[in-house]
Amino acid sequence: MQQAFMRARQRIMMIGWDFDTRILLGQGRRWWNRPDKLSQPARLGPFMLWLCKRTRGLEVRVLKWNFGALKFVFRGSMILDLWRWWRSPAIDFKFDSAHPLGCSHHQKIVVIDDRFAVCGGIDMTAGRWDTPEHKEHDLRRRLPFSPRLFGPWHDLTLMVEGDAALALGELGRERWAQAGGKAMEPCRPQVSSPWPSTLKADFNDVEVGIARTRSQWNNVSEVREIEALFLEHIARARHFIYAESQYFAARKIAEAIAKRVAEPDPPEIVLINPISAEGWLEEVAMDGARVRLTHAIEDVDHRNRFRIFIPHNAAGTPIYVHSKTMIVDDEVLRIGSANMNNRSLGLDSECDMFIDAARPGNGHARAGITKLRYALLAEHLGLTRREVEAALERDPSMFNLIENAPRKGKYLEPFALRPLSETERAVADNALLDPERPEELFEPLNKRRGLFRRGSFLRRPRLEV
Repeated sequence: MQQAFMRARQRIMMIGWDFDTRILLGQGRRWWNRPDKLSQPARLGPFMLWLCKRTRGLEVRVLKWNFGALKFVFRGSMILDLWRWWRSPAIDFKFDSAHPLGCSHHQKIVVIDDRFAVCGGIDMTAGRWDTPEHKEHDLRRRLPFSPRLFGPWHDLTLMVEGDAALALGELGRERWAQAGGKAMEPCRPQVSSPWPSTLKADFNDVEVGIARTRSQWNNVSEVREIEALFLEHIARARHFIYAESQYFAARKIAEAIAKRVAEPDPPEIVLINPISAEGWLEEVAMDGARVRLTHAIEDVDHRNRFRIFIPHNAAGTPIYVHSKTMIVDDEVLRIGSANMNNRSLGLDSECDMFIDAARPGNGHARAGITKLRYALLAEHLGLTRREVEAALERDPSMFNLIENAPRKGKYLEPFALRPLSETERAVADNALLDPERPEELFEPLNKRRGLFRRGSFLRRPRLEV
């Protein structure tokens, strides 16, 4: 991102669930070094100020979900960074509260010059940096201005340029206007791209789709494209689905999976999850729902074709999975901000991007999708991509690959279902903290809501062990 920012000429728009101006972008001087106006700062806050002074005419627009604004008080120098941003005529920072009560703005998007964009699961905030090695006690995995290290973190995002970036720029300008910002015109067309010179694209000349979730708000209509896309992709899988998600708590996704595994010859479905959600409230809501839904799927999974795995690094430490990724038959690739929970399907604002190799002119994308699936499996299993490729050529089952992989480093552990307390079951079954629509936050508990609502394909699990 630092390399792309350096190539910006007209506008940088950043949209996120959270931002932390104290994070280090990469190369540059640290805040405590002797000031040198000619060299770039490494921290996000001073870097953006330096960049605007360096690049005449550049404007920066930052849009953050309004919840948690007060926690900036506890981020020390971030208050000073925001004050300096406020003084700069080139930078505008807004808190976005344009959503129903109880919703969140969860999109993670950066658009540069309407020519280059990033969309995925990564927020530009603390606690997100890592490498695919996920080393134990990596000293670079440090919280800002703190000796504390955070644990290994797995995430994924998609970089695009051209028309796809232009479309994300339009989405960003709409969000900015809805949040009360002054309307912005599209950037002037330009030949040069901010694409980082050190990165080689995995796909060229492909059609890219964009799917969104958005709650109805004032004159803004509801959008449930991500939900429709999840159901379509699960239904069309012929051989396998490989997915990564921070949560598994969505009733409709579980229903779609249950219908597939109940078939005579179902596809193989691999889901990579963290061992537990972050935070007490999320743990109660999301972890309990995962257990309940997995038990319900097991009741119809006669060939054991749906399995959840937890990644661990070489030291045995669970890796936190924050990516939101799905690969279907090496034909469809989707990466975005939407998790497999109810909020991402109908409550929060989300944005996913996808490539469908079955679309006209997209057939050449299949090889790149396959390569990415091999790379992700290799990363989780501590193998090389060629080792994964050779193993899957001998036996295409990902289950067998995972179970038979030598534990010479990182590994995937089957998710162990744990018994839930009565309280945990009640919170999970009624989706108290993970509703499907804004109005459900204020509805009384009844049979028309929750994981096992009337008419659902899923039945309440008979027994938990």
